[in-house]
Amino acid sequence: MVVMGICLLFSCQKSNKGRTLLFGSFENEMTINLDTVGLEGRPEGTVKMINLLKKSRNEENPEINIYLNSRRATLFKKLAEESPDDQEQWKYKYLSAKESLNAGNTWSAIEILQEILRNQDPIMDYIDADVREIFGLLGIAYLRLGEQENCLRYHNHQSCILPISSAAQHQWELGSEKAMEFYALLLRNNPGDLHSRWLYHIAAMTLGKYPEEIPHELLIPILNTDKTIDIEPFRDVAGSLGIDTNGLSGGVAMEDFTGNGFLDIMTSSFGMSDQLFFYENQGNGTFVNKTKEAGLLGITGGLNLIHGDYNNDGYPDILLMRGAWKGSEGEIPNSLLKNNGDGTFEDVTFEAGILSQYPTQTASWVDVDNDGWLDLFIGNESKGETLNFASIPGRKNYPCELFMNNGDGTFRNEAKQAGLDVSDFVKGVSWGDINNDGYPDVYMSVLGGKNRLFINQIPSKGHPSFEEITEIAGVGNPFHSFPVWFWDYDQDGFLDIFVSGYGTEETVPYSVAASFLGLPTGASLPKLYRNNGDLTFTDISREAGLQVPLFSMGSNFGDINNDGYPDFYVGTGVPELHSLIPSQMFLNENGESFTNVTFEGGFGHLQKGHGIAFGDMDNDGDQDIYCVMGGAFEGDIYRNVLFENPGNSNNWIRLKLHGSKANRSAIGARIKLSVSYEDGSRREIFNTVSTGGSFGSSPLQQEIGLGNAVRKIDSIEVRWPDKVYSNTIYTDIDPNTFWEIYQNKEDPVQLFPKKVELTSKGQPHH
Repeated sequence: MVVMGICLLFSCQKSNKGRTLLFGSFENEMTINLDTVGLEGRPEGTVKMINLLKKSRNEENPEINIYLNSRRATLFKKLAEESPDDQEQWKYKYLSAKESLNAGNTWSAIEILQEILRNQDPIMDYIDADVREIFGLLGIAYLRLGEQENCLRYHNHQSCILPISSAAQHQWELGSEKAMEFYALLLRNNPGDLHSRWLYHIAAMTLGKYPEEIPHELLIPILNTDKTIDIEPFRDVAGSLGIDTNGLSGGVAMEDFTGNGFLDIMTSSFGMSDQLFFYENQGNGTFVNKTKEAGLLGITGGLNLIHGDYNNDGYPDILLMRGAWKGSEGEIPNSLLKNNGDGTFEDVTFEAGILSQYPTQTASWVDVDNDGWLDLFIGNESKGETLNFASIPGRKNYPCELFMNNGDGTFRNEAKQAGLDVSDFVKGVSWGDINNDGYPDVYMSVLGGKNRLFINQIPSKGHPSFEEITEIAGVGNPFHSFPVWFWDYDQDGFLDIFVSGYGTEETVPYSVAASFLGLPTGASLPKLYRNNGDLTFTDISREAGLQVPLFSMGSNFGDINNDGYPDFYVGTGVPELHSLIPSQMFLNENGESFTNVTFEGGFGHLQKGHGIAFGDMDNDGDQDIYCVMGGAFEGDIYRNVLFENPGNSNNWIRLKLHGSKANRSAIGARIKLSVSYEDGSRREIFNTVSTGGSFGSSPLQQEIGLGNAVRKIDSIEVRWPDKVYSNTIYTDIDPNTFWEIYQNKEDPVQLFPKKVELTSKGQPHH
């Protein structure tokens, strides 16, 4: 057994350079007591949903639900106290320590683990762990303690972002100091332990000890930056705007929900008692929490959000998805939230006929048959033959659902008839017209199995019908997939596919460390599939510079430098607390390759990243990025961020489309811009109306970059997703302008939205 250095490790006291540490609790600000939510006078559907959510919450079982960490810690503590067997007592104490750590009760976990180490000789054979594992748990416990006492308690706009600036280095140093001691011990006995080596580096960075105080033989070249990259750092301004809610993993929908010309934010959190939040943009650089006024109090839980105008009344509605990762414990309903157009929402899940209780966090609004009404496809998490994530309890078959819109506020499920009742562990779904026939096709990413591409057969069959062409198209990888989207990354007029990789908890720090060292990572790497125009695709991931382990969760794409080529941002991590790896930003280089600008642009957030949306929050012509932070375990909370775009010199245009024969949101509309430049050159730019990727919901207004020195937009062509795939063409449009385009009107309408300043930037949250 490894015993060296244990005496040194028990010198920890609750003090730090003469100052007393607080070791306090850190609350999830989104958690509410559902039993106290008022129901009188509220819409019937909302009341029914709140009561059903209460029932689901009360039926949660801590014996099998791995996310009920506080209750599990209490359960194991009780079992330890009641067990007459010494071996079982230590086993349950160990399990109680792990759950206490995941619940955020970090110091309690540390005390139990230290007690185990002090008594290691008689007990280590009984707890299914060895000293190295205990050291590893203590290392991450102290590292998390440092995050709680610094990044959470004294949060500022630079907290937890690599490279860690002097303003974000830990003032309360005890946690990271102790973490470094434990990881140093582990590395002394096994220098090839890349997992511990990575976390040792992270702890050192929080103390300003990287790279100078890292032994040369252990050094990982993490923060090498490319000084030739032309990008000004983005800045997190969520704290100064009051939209940096402290919560768990969740979704975001960014849209002008109130119709005042400014983008609002709706955000969810994973826990069943975590409130959905609605932040209304006031149009003066500030936001107001209007959750209660919007009628949303009591609508809780959910890992993802998507929006679209399902009833064609001109107001975007919301789908909130629940139950992901929980197997049979995830038999929880989704919520369809109708926007009433007066600043309020109501839950219409029951009356719309889409009530189902399958675990999911991915869905998409799409007009499958081009009848002018948005349909809804939901990708559910079934058991799957190849899925080996043993921590997900009671997995069953939960087939995917295709809810066809009846045009009267109700839906009917036609997944089986259409050939889309897939029973895989579906983690991402995206729709796009890959053969330009005017009808949307669908791609599903699968965790632990083959991804699947289906082509729409309506043009030939006249009714919803899909044929799988995965093998022909060559788009079945990676084996462990998560977020996905269609986009025209190379601007050739054909939609391409990006699907990112995921992995198991054991591979995360190891794989990321290996990638920086140029070693094999063993991870499921992302895939960029270029559309060949003949229903086949070519994997160009390596040529595009995307062969890097991402462990992607929330992700989305936009054009942060307005050059007319889409970039993307990836939120990273897996549930385990040791998954401290930076989220990553990739800049599109003229449709040929991608440059990683994570560190140069200030995007390298270490906390787990989930729902991501790109949108122009201040109407200044460039896209900002909102990201929901936090993990799945109860104590893995963090503050959401809004990265404000510092601006650039390129031109842009904003287009907000309104369908009449096509669906009102114009989802699926194809846009082609013909642009002339001052040097006489010309270019075509292609865009498709959507909310972006499968984990995060960006605005439906199209924020299109044009590049520099634009003389004129010669033409804007819109191909509407209706029965005849009709075209509208507008000519001679000035750049840097905002337009509304109505399918039933001959001329576009120019808008003049007010540009605002997003308050005092980057002030610390108190």
